[in-house]
Amino acid sequence: MDGHPQRSFPVEDRGLGYGDGLFETIRIRHGMPCLWEQHLERLGRGADRLGLPLPSAATLRDEATRSIAGLDDGLLKLIITRGVGGRGYRPPAPPQPRRILMSYALTEGDDVSAISGISARYCETPASVNPYLAGIKHLNRLDAVLARAEWSDPRIAEGLMREPGGSIVGGTMTNLFVWDGTELVTPPVNQSGIAGTVRAVVLEHAARLGMACVERPVRALEMDRATGLFLTNARIGVWPVRRLDGRVFDLDCLPYDLLTSVRQAALRPGWGA
Repeated sequence: MDGHPQRSFPVEDRGLGYGDGLFETIRIRHGMPCLWEQHLERLGRGADRLGLPLPSAATLRDEATRSIAGLDDGLLKLIITRGVGGRGYRPPAPPQPRRILMSYALTEGDDVSAISGISARYCETPASVNPYLAGIKHLNRLDAVLARAEWSDPRIAEGLMREPGGSIVGGTMTNLFVWDGTELVTPPVNQSGIAGTVRAVVLEHAARLGMACVERPVRALEMDRATGLFLTNARIGVWPVRRLDGRVFDLDCLPYDLLTSVRQAALRPGWGA
């Protein structure tokens, strides 16, 4: 925390009291982060939105390097809060942001799921809609927490959430892509959801391969008619969906040239340029 090993946390911190802050979850492979620059870019967009000054990229890299020392394959969680600011919603001026970095060993099974596919379900908990906060990874994630509490079956890896109007936003922790055999569709992130780092990789690689990829609202009926589905995030890279509630998908129908290219790029370790 703030460059020093800590096991305690100030209870007055606004991240705890109000969810006033941001976070990034970064995959670590072979002792180095994946998509490091993309995570910092999104962190910067979120900080601009919330009016949070960030430390230098060099400071974050130095602290990340120390946090993941000795970790070969795992996760780094980087949290920026507005720091201590007294009682009440009014943010302190100027803010004194706090940096928290935590590293974890990776849960087994993600690599296997990337090949064999996963089972998913629809959630009843609606996704929050707020254009001002959409896209960024702020600390207010209670809608995803409540959605994830809806099931305990270990065979189900993810749940898909709708906004109150019924359109699919994505998973509790993933972005959604729908494949109809010729075109990819992914829900927009300008009203709800998160602009995932691997989601951006999919859009980039689809364009590079000459594959149409459209950002627009997705309804359940379109999901029922889809040829295939896959989910993305920084931890897993790409998850093909084998089963969604009662529907079983043929994974061979997915565009695996794209999925392979995305997974390689999303899980390539290195600090970038």
